[in-house]
Amino acid sequence: MLQENIKAFRQAKGLSQEELAVRLHVVRQTISKWENGLSVPDSDLLIALSQALETPVSTLLGETADVPAADDVNALAEKLETINLHLARAKTARRKALHLFLLACCASLAAIAAVLFALHSPYLNWDFDDPEIAVAGTILHAFEWLFIRCAPFLFTGAAVGAFLTRKKS
Repeated sequence: MLQENIKAFRQAKGLSQEELAVRLHVVRQTISKWENGLSVPDSDLLIALSQALETPVSTLLGETADVPAADDVNALAEKLETINLHLARAKTARRKALHLFLLACCASLAAIAAVLFALHSPYLNWDFDDPEIAVAGTILHAFEWLFIRCAPFLFTGAAVGAFLTRKKS
């Protein structure tokens, strides 16, 4: 009975003799001997075996074990399909959010460039002699300097990202 139960529960868990042996820290031949009735596990290994197979020791020592029915496998397959569907939906939602964010970045960069162009931005022509506007001029000059140098790269990166994250039909 023990030999049949070990084999049945091992196969029901989808474990090979080698995988079970690794979990129990024994060699594969030991598992084979147990399943062929040539030897039996000692009490410590029997407890470890029951834990590895997630089965009570009494069940291992008792009557022939019931192998899970095909209905259980089908129910598990349906649960896995549902989980995969939820994961796919979450991935699609994240991709869509990233796509919208990248489009918003492109629009913001274009809007800032348009405002600077419309205001005839005094970039590099600011008069720093007037002390009342020197600080504001320095801040505006720093913003424009940074924007002029970074905006083309940011815009290109955001546009490429938006193109790559678009919904594919």
